[in-house]
Amino acid sequence: MAAAGGGGLTPMEAFAVIGVAGVGAQWLAWRLRLPAIVLMLAAGLILGPATGILVPARDIGALVGPMVSLAVSVILFEGGLTLNFHQLADARPAVRRLVYVGAPLGWLLSTLALMWIGGMSWQASLVFGGIMIVTGPTVIAPLLRQARLVTRPAQVLQWEGIVNDPIGALAAALALQIVVVANAGLFWGQALARVVPGVLAALVIGALVGWGIVQAFRRHLVPEYMKVPVLFVTVLGAFALSDAILHESGLLAVTVMGLIVANANLASYTELYRFKEHATILLVSGVFIILAAGIDFAQLSNLSLRAALLIAAIILIVRPATVMLSLWGTNLPMKERLLIALTGPRGVVLVAVSGIFAERLVAEGVPDGALIAPLAFVLVLATVLLHGFTLAPLARRLGLTSGDTPGVMIVGGSPFATGLAQALQKVEVEVLVTDPNRDHLRSARAAGVPTYYGDVLGEAAESNVEFLAYRYILAASDNDAYNTLVATDIAPDFGRDAIWQVAREKDDRPRHSLPNQLGGQGFAEGRTLAQLNGMIAEGWVFRTTRLTEEYTLAKWREARPGAVPLATLDGGDIRFLRRAEDLTDRAGRQIVSLIPPELAARIREEGTDARLQRAARANADSLAGG
Repeated sequence: MAAAGGGGLTPMEAFAVIGVAGVGAQWLAWRLRLPAIVLMLAAGLILGPATGILVPARDIGALVGPMVSLAVSVILFEGGLTLNFHQLADARPAVRRLVYVGAPLGWLLSTLALMWIGGMSWQASLVFGGIMIVTGPTVIAPLLRQARLVTRPAQVLQWEGIVNDPIGALAAALALQIVVVANAGLFWGQALARVVPGVLAALVIGALVGWGIVQAFRRHLVPEYMKVPVLFVTVLGAFALSDAILHESGLLAVTVMGLIVANANLASYTELYRFKEHATILLVSGVFIILAAGIDFAQLSNLSLRAALLIAAIILIVRPATVMLSLWGTNLPMKERLLIALTGPRGVVLVAVSGIFAERLVAEGVPDGALIAPLAFVLVLATVLLHGFTLAPLARRLGLTSGDTPGVMIVGGSPFATGLAQALQKVEVEVLVTDPNRDHLRSARAAGVPTYYGDVLGEAAESNVEFLAYRYILAASDNDAYNTLVATDIAPDFGRDAIWQVAREKDDRPRHSLPNQLGGQGFAEGRTLAQLNGMIAEGWVFRTTRLTEEYTLAKWREARPGAVPLATLDGGDIRFLRRAEDLTDRAGRQIVSLIPPELAARIREEGTDARLQRAARANADSLAGG
C-alpha cells in the first residue's frame, strides 16, 4: 500500500480501505451498542483530514461525485422499498402533515434561521434551507432499533425521513434555479418553468419503471437468479435518466419506484428487500467514509460562533416548531409529537447533496455557498451525537419504549407456552404469545398473558404487533413446519442468534433432518412440544432462581436434581438454552427451569415450613415485646 506522503493510494487500495473501514465501523458499533454513524464519521475523519491516509479527491478523483450520487440513489430506493402503505395504519395523517405542511414550513424556517442567525446571503440560505428539509433515513433506522420505540412514532419518523429526502433535494434544485435566474436578471417564474417539468418527468419515470419491473416479475419475464441484478441496474438507469433531465430529480424517481415495488405484493419482495438492505449497509458505510475523509479542516475553521448558534437554533427551535405546527390538530398524543419534534437526525443525503450544491453556488458567484458543506457536516455530527445518545432515554421518559428488558415472543399457544410466559413475566420480561388458532390461546388469555390471534408472518401482524418490543423469538407451535417457517423467515430481521425452536418430531432421523440454515436454534435438550406439554400435565413446575456468590451453580444443581434449565437472564439479556451443559456460573444470573413434581412438592413444603417458622418467631417477638 502506498504511503500517504508518497502520492496516496491507488484506486483499488482506496476502495479496500473504504470498505474495511466502513463495515468495520458498523461492526464495532454493533459490539459497543453505539450509533454506527458516529463511528463511521470518526473513521473517515481519522483516515482523511487527521492522517491523510485516504483523500478521496486525490485517490479516486473525478469518480467521487458520481459514486456518491449513485450510492445515494440506491439508498433512497431501498428506503422506498420499506414504505408499504398497509403498515402505515393510524400514522398516516401525521406522515401526510409532515410531508405536505412540514416540508415547506421547514424550508421557510430554516432559510430564515440561516439568514438571521447564520448571517448568510439569501441565495445560500434558500438553497441550504431546502436541503435541510431532509432527515436521515440511514440514521433513523438504527436509532429506532436502539431505542425500541413503539410502532406509531417509529413509523412517523421513518416515513418522514424517506419521503422528505427527495423533496429536500428537489427544493434545493428549485432554489438553485431561482438563484441562477435572479443572477441573470430574469423572472422567478422562469425558474419554476425549468424545475416543474423535471419534477413531473421524475414522477413519470419512477412510476413507469416501477410498474415495468412489477409486470416483468409477475409475468416471470425475469428468472429468479437475475431479479436482483436487473432491479439494481434498473434503479441506476432510472436515476441517471431522470437526473439528466433535472439535476437531483433522480432521487425522487427512485423513491417513487421503490414505493411502487413495495406495494405490489411481489412474491420475491422479501428476497429483493433483504438484498437491497445488505447493499445499503455497504453503500452507507462507503459514502460516510468518503464524505468524512473528504472534509477539509480548513473549511471547518471558517465557521464562527454564529455557526454554533445556528446549529443550536436548527435543532432546538426550527425542528420542534416545524413538527409541532405541522402536527397541530392530529390525533397524535402530545408526548408522541414531542418525541418526533425533538428527533431530527441528519445523514448521508444531507452531506452528499450539500457538497454538490455548494460547488454550484460558488460557481454562480455566491461566496458563502462554500460554507454549506462544512455546515452540513457539523449539523450531521451534532444531530447524530445528540439523538444517538438521548433518543432512548427521552423515549423511556415519555413512556414510548417497549421497556428496558428485551421481550420474548412465543409463537404457538399451549400449556407449556403459558407457563413459560408467566415465569418470564414474574421477572419483568415482556412476553407475547401468538397463534393463528384462537383456541390455542385460551389458557394464555385466562392467565392474563398478552396474546395475538393471527399469523405472525401475515401483513396484519406488521400493523398490530410491536415487533420492536421483542428481541427474542421461540417457535413452539404444534406445527413443526410452521415453526421452521417462522424461524427461517424472521431470522434475517432479528438475527439467527435470537431465534429458538422446539425440536421437531423425528428430527433425530437422518431422512427427516433439515439443513442448518433452516429453523431456529435447539431448545430444552431437544424436547418436542408434545413432550414439554406432557411434562406440564405430569405436574412439572416452572421456577426462577437467582445465583449469588454463596449460592453457586453447583449448589443449584445439587438442590434441583432432575431440573431442566430453559433460559437464563443476565440484566437485560435473555438466553434460551439448548442443553443443560450450556449453563454457566455467574453471580446475579437468574435461571428459569422446569422442575419435577416431587421436587416442586418438597420446595413448597420447605417454603411452607419456613413461612410458619418466620410467623412463629414474629409472634414470639411480639409477645415478648408486650
